[in-house]
Amino acid sequence: MKKSKEKTNFILIATIGKSKGLNGEFFLNSLTEPKENIINYINFKFSDSKKSIKFDYIKPINKKLIAKLTDINDVDEIKKLTNKELFINKSQLPELPDDEVYWHDLIGMKVINIFNEDIGIVDEVNNFGSSDILMINSSKTSIDNESRLIPFIKDKYIISYSITNNLLIVDWGLDF
Repeated sequence: MKKSKEKTNFILIATIGKSKGLNGEFFLNSLTEPKENIINYINFKFSDSKKSIKFDYIKPINKKLIAKLTDINDVDEIKKLTNKELFINKSQLPELPDDEVYWHDLIGMKVINIFNEDIGIVDEVNNFGSSDILMINSSKTSIDNESRLIPFIKDKYIISYSITNNLLIVDWGLDF
């Protein structure tokens, strides 16, 4: 899944899926891991609104999440919101242990390899199935103009990262 490189106080947490039934229920596409963790958040917002979105409920049913927004009681109303993105303020995210990082914190980090060569900045984080992949694009200060895809595998390719210094150190040669 592509993560946005835009630096804001909000983070995409879910999308509204197709409607279910006639009373405004819908499938909620959670982007949390595990997906049920979405019930721990409050103060959802649409990207184009400052108004908070309130849920009557979010409940798991057969490995999916069913939800209902407060004040929407009609299938036609919820259909208008299909594929709308839901955001939360990053301040709602729990603190992580020192050895973990949120993907949105990696976006924009300067990347150097173990030979102290500047190879670019993290532009995207994607997951193609087997592991998360960092898309590294060249910058004004990088050693070349190459883009690279680096698997996010700690202690193999990812040596260290510092949110404070906005720096990611990788074991990745220029010839990879």
